[in-house]
Amino acid sequence: MRKLSLFFLFIIYTLFTHAQTDKAQWLADARYGMFIHWGLYSATEGIWKGERLRHPNNYAEWIRYRNRIGEAEYGALAKRFDWEKINPEEWVLLAKKAGMKYIIITSKHHDGVALWDTKVGSYSLPKLSGSGRDVIKEIADACRKHDMKLGFYYSHWIDWQHPYAWNHNQEVTGRVTDAQYNQYWQEKVIPQVRELLTNYGDIALMWFDMWIPYQQSIIKKEQLDQLASMIHQLQPKCLINSRLGLPISDENVDFETLGDNVFGEAYTDHIWETPGTIAHSWGFNALENEWKSTNQLFQSLINNVSLNGSYTLNIGPRADGSVPFEGVERLETIGKWLAQYGEALYANKGLKLRSSQHDWGRITQDQSGTNLYLHVYNWPLDKKLRVSGLLGKPVRATLLSSAEPLDLKVEQFGPLMHIQLPETQADPYVSVVKMSFDEIHLDEQVVGESTFGGFALNARNLVTPGVEMKAFDGTRPDYLMLKEHQDIAWKVYLPKAGRYKLTSNIHNGHGKESTLKIAVQRLTLEASAAAKRYRQDFSVSAKPNGKVTVEPNENWYVEEFLDQEVGTFNADRAGYYEVHFSASSPIWFNKIWIESIK
Repeated sequence: MRKLSLFFLFIIYTLFTHAQTDKAQWLADARYGMFIHWGLYSATEGIWKGERLRHPNNYAEWIRYRNRIGEAEYGALAKRFDWEKINPEEWVLLAKKAGMKYIIITSKHHDGVALWDTKVGSYSLPKLSGSGRDVIKEIADACRKHDMKLGFYYSHWIDWQHPYAWNHNQEVTGRVTDAQYNQYWQEKVIPQVRELLTNYGDIALMWFDMWIPYQQSIIKKEQLDQLASMIHQLQPKCLINSRLGLPISDENVDFETLGDNVFGEAYTDHIWETPGTIAHSWGFNALENEWKSTNQLFQSLINNVSLNGSYTLNIGPRADGSVPFEGVERLETIGKWLAQYGEALYANKGLKLRSSQHDWGRITQDQSGTNLYLHVYNWPLDKKLRVSGLLGKPVRATLLSSAEPLDLKVEQFGPLMHIQLPETQADPYVSVVKMSFDEIHLDEQVVGESTFGGFALNARNLVTPGVEMKAFDGTRPDYLMLKEHQDIAWKVYLPKAGRYKLTSNIHNGHGKESTLKIAVQRLTLEASAAAKRYRQDFSVSAKPNGKVTVEPNENWYVEEFLDQEVGTFNADRAGYYEVHFSASSPIWFNKIWIESIK
């Protein structure tokens, strides 16, 4: 009976998961949207009474809290808005021009000010400004007019206006009681979210902003369930993000939101997104000087899609509704690219290959599953694009461009491809090569071939599980903390027979010489006794080494990682090889480099 119950629970969970995915499929297809941070804070422009924001992150939308501004003075900022110029439809048209498919606007940020004409209290932009303008209605109307999906950001956890809401300063002044917080929840959160989901037509998603699990906050699970239940009742198709305070596995969460400007590191099956900024601040900051380059934004978007993620890119309009030129310029440039190459991004996902597999760019895959798009950030100097991990030659490979697509020559070496590119790249930012297959099969374990050839066997592409790794920290590379005689291995495909050079890169801080052992074994279907003929072993001594100066006269030193020549081996034929490494004492391992000797 218990087995039967578990079976039915599994079936119910599977059906629910599929329903959850189907409901959110539009977000996976859209891939790219606009965030808009606009509120009373926009009128300060990151400066209060001649003083800049009192925090190094320079998030202008936090100025009321950071600079300890009183409620009345803060509310008076509404008089700075230029309602003759403010036109939310222009934001929608900018998103459309940028190739974006949805908009999320801050209906209420942490300052507690509603952008719409809420019936909950008088702390709203229409009432404080005396304008009577409902920006939420105007942007909702514009989104419907221009076929743009609309979502609302709503700060449910933090509210600096309501006396019983959460305010981080309660860590020093004393927190409100659970009963008092629930009063805020029932008096403000529930009725305001009900207004948003009742008065403005179809709402595609609700975007909440609690960046810690609810257990670490004042909110109770029952309150989150109450909020989610109301959303489902009022707008059954409306999505809810994980910053509600719940994990992606929870039934009330439709997609995962990563941290601010945090990007994916590995392919993930569930739907997720990165909220990111064009500059640094989310709200407009007059002192902003950290604008991201157009190329950086391109790579952020494409990298996420290649890992099955989306990108919600923020603008912070001024109090007159205008968007800074730097932001408009970047959005329009990306929009022109998407108009040309949108087939390589919209409704695409990636492949379950390592995100660091290719040093020239990223790969996306369309819904048919038979078309791949190679997004080339760095046009190879030798005009040979090296692609690793794909089994089977494409039916066709073409370079997409504004002119006719150009057919490209492809050489296949097992799971390695060499694509011959023309002299000139097709696009100054990201060129796209389309490859069509009858079927696509992957080798997820094979080490990727580097630009110019050669193979880096490192901490991120080994096949040995459970090895302790330390990630690149700015001065030390990715490295493995190996124990005495701990064996690690990689799977490599060598595209031709010949001589290959082996070099290891390690830090030996053990204080004595260590013996490094490297073995190269050709993988073969022959019997094990015969297979030993294809094994070559190397043993070299690595002297202890110390630290290297990072910057002079600053007492800044880090462990030195040095190349250690191992030797050369003979590959008697093209094919798969397994490489093993171990050391006689604890060692910090960076990589083994394999290159052909011509």
